[in-house]
Amino acid sequence: QEELVESGGGLVQTGGSLRLSCAASGRTFNTYAMGWFRQAPGKEREFVAAIQWSGGRAYAPSVKDRFTISRDNTKNMLYLQMNSLKPEDTAVYYCGAGRIQSPVRLTTDLGYDYWGQGTQVTVSS
Repeated sequence: QEELVESGGGLVQTGGSLRLSCAASGRTFNTYAMGWFRQAPGKEREFVAAIQWSGGRAYAPSVKDRFTISRDNTKNMLYLQMNSLKPEDTAVYYCGAGRIQSPVRLTTDLGYDYWGQGTQVTVSS
């Protein structure tokens, strides 16, 4: 059974850094696009970053130049390095995987078939 498990969330001060990890199991996700989304209290889930199986990346404008998405296909792992964190980055972060070819569909959650349970990131001011 396919499973995505996020880890690495926590409490950090403004300006700090965190590295989220997503461990995939149950199948090989090498040919899948993978992405990070987040959901803050009272808000809809929003796109953060995504990476194609080929390595092409996409970022939300609000995190570009602060966050870096990467993947290790040999380990079936997805990562999100988050630097210069702000209070508005506070949310539950989810990783997803899907067979997505279109760059536009990378940024919407509709194309993702598998999701993790989420990890909480809290940035204090």
